[in-house]
Amino acid sequence: MRFLSFLVLPASFLLASGCGPQAPDIGGPADLVLLGGRVVTMDPDRPEAEAVAVRNGRIAALGATAEIEATAGPDTEVIQLDGRLAIPGFIEGHGHFMGVGDAQMILKLGEAANWNRIVDMVAEAVAEASPGGWIEGRGWHQEKWDEVPGGAVEDLPHHLGLSEISPENPVLLRHASGHAAFANALAMELAGIDRNTPDPPGGTIVRDADGNATGALRETAQRLVARARDRAMAERSEEEIRAELELQLRLAAEESLRKGVTSFQDAGSSFATIDFFREMAEAGQLPVRLYVMVRGQSNEEMDARLPDYLMTGHAGGFLTVRSIKRVVDGALGAHGAWLLEPYDDMPSSAGLVIDEVADIEETARIAIGHGFQVNTHAIGDRGNREILDVYERAFADAGVNGADLRFRIEHSQHIHPDDIPRFGELGVIASMQAVHATSDGPWVPEKLGDERARTGAYVWRSLLDTGAVVTNGTDAPVEDLDPIPSYFATVTRELPDGTRFYPEEALTREEALYSYTMANAWAAFEEDVKGSLTPGKYADIVVLTRDILTVPDDEIRDAKVAITIVGGEVAYRAGE
Repeated sequence: MRFLSFLVLPASFLLASGCGPQAPDIGGPADLVLLGGRVVTMDPDRPEAEAVAVRNGRIAALGATAEIEATAGPDTEVIQLDGRLAIPGFIEGHGHFMGVGDAQMILKLGEAANWNRIVDMVAEAVAEASPGGWIEGRGWHQEKWDEVPGGAVEDLPHHLGLSEISPENPVLLRHASGHAAFANALAMELAGIDRNTPDPPGGTIVRDADGNATGALRETAQRLVARARDRAMAERSEEEIRAELELQLRLAAEESLRKGVTSFQDAGSSFATIDFFREMAEAGQLPVRLYVMVRGQSNEEMDARLPDYLMTGHAGGFLTVRSIKRVVDGALGAHGAWLLEPYDDMPSSAGLVIDEVADIEETARIAIGHGFQVNTHAIGDRGNREILDVYERAFADAGVNGADLRFRIEHSQHIHPDDIPRFGELGVIASMQAVHATSDGPWVPEKLGDERARTGAYVWRSLLDTGAVVTNGTDAPVEDLDPIPSYFATVTRELPDGTRFYPEEALTREEALYSYTMANAWAAFEEDVKGSLTPGKYADIVVLTRDILTVPDDEIRDAKVAITIVGGEVAYRAGE
């Protein structure tokens, strides 16, 4: 997996063997050619070229502009790169596909500088809503506000001000991480939450000094309100429900293509949602390739039904289902990540356990029996240790080589130094999202203390150097789906104030691009068809306005997607 030094070879040397005028034999005229640019392939056998030819949805040939131009026929689409960079399509390594679409349809709270602005946004929505209609939003993060709300409990607001402006509309506002939520009085009433409601396993109803619920709900506690919301949504007609699903999918696909994402690893969907994906894929209405993790089903259901859902490259390579998503802990920002020692800023807590470890271990056994991969969310150092232990026991009990199964830990954000080498030793993939480090960096030392943060937080370099496969993504809609900020974070670890968050853990630019292409393909068992511009693989290509491999650091974020190509078809072109 480690062959990134090839990209520093001189282009003149790399192209020497293909500079002749003879066109390569690709079995007929090309359907599409890209000419006159810098084509970085991520393939060590042919790292760079000037041009690429596409035929039948696959990469057909690479070479100098003159020889690739000769493959064109009268019906060939010709794209002049004019020196721009063409790379394999970005693979989103961990996101929530339908959530990306849903985020376009609700209040975007990440734009709010403080709680008062969020209350104002809800008030504006109330003015246009009918009585009883749910108002939803996502993206708030108390650590990023410019002031602590008045009457705050544990730095989280009290619902009174929000409830006052929304007495007839239930309100549910999700934390940016998805691991907490805030509800108004009516939403809590519909959910049956009062001062006597006990905390559910793996969750916390935040209460004031009098024992009354403040509206803040950590981890599984937010499901109480979500279920009330789901009951209301279930009263809609089948046509309304279907129309919303199709709209969410379309919006998610448009956002993906606009950001250069040609493949999306969806971190958890139910069997019902997978049925919807399968139907859309078979109808040719899934514009982005999906790799879907099964989530929200019991072990008994999965043991019985997984064989019916095993799909590899279904519908022309647009849908693959061969993995299971589990969640052992919560998010660091919401004090839900499971730690070996208590939080520095909340000594009364070491985090929360979401899914019981024994239940996840049973999932691993079932997955191995059905040929499925297990991808477990773990953020805290104890959460990561527990899941590494689960995987190690599961591999030993089944008598298998763990590296062959490619089990993953999603996020792997905070790892005890003793556990860092275990990823490589066990063959466990660290499925990370680099943009989390620079988004969370300003407040991570406050929660963990400097020593724990320095030695174990977002340690991509340490993981890579000990032999682990490290992937990349955004966890969208937790963060923006755009790969460029996450790539920038990977190579600079630069915080908004210009300082760098433990920069010794940064990756090189080539390693960062690899983490977003070949590593993600490997993590999904798709390295034979994705991740590099290699003849025979899918012609999934992105053209950028800046060369992110060579421009100065401060210009990387200026790079934009000019063209996105999926299966040899132009799916997005800037300005159109």
